[in-house]
Amino acid sequence: MNKNKILIELSIPSIEKTYDLYIPISKKIGTVKNLIENALIELTDNAYLIREDTNFYSAETGEIYNVNANVIDTDLENGSRIILL
Repeated sequence: MNKNKILIELSIPSIEKTYDLYIPISKKIGTVKNLIENALIELTDNAYLIREDTNFYSAETGEIYNVNANVIDTDLENGSRIILL
């Protein structure tokens, strides 16, 4: 098992999609968010629009994840459900 990544469930209400993704635990939340948003542009043929005010939210608690925090320093773990909103 790869201990450098975790498997999360990412829901994106603006495009009504949910994805299971592996994200690196050594990267900052903001970096992961940027990588995902850039991939979403390609996956959706530009239907997804990047906005400055989007954040990752915990689906369980509604807490916003700090973009400056490393993934490993958050409560994210395999099976975590997050929302990009």
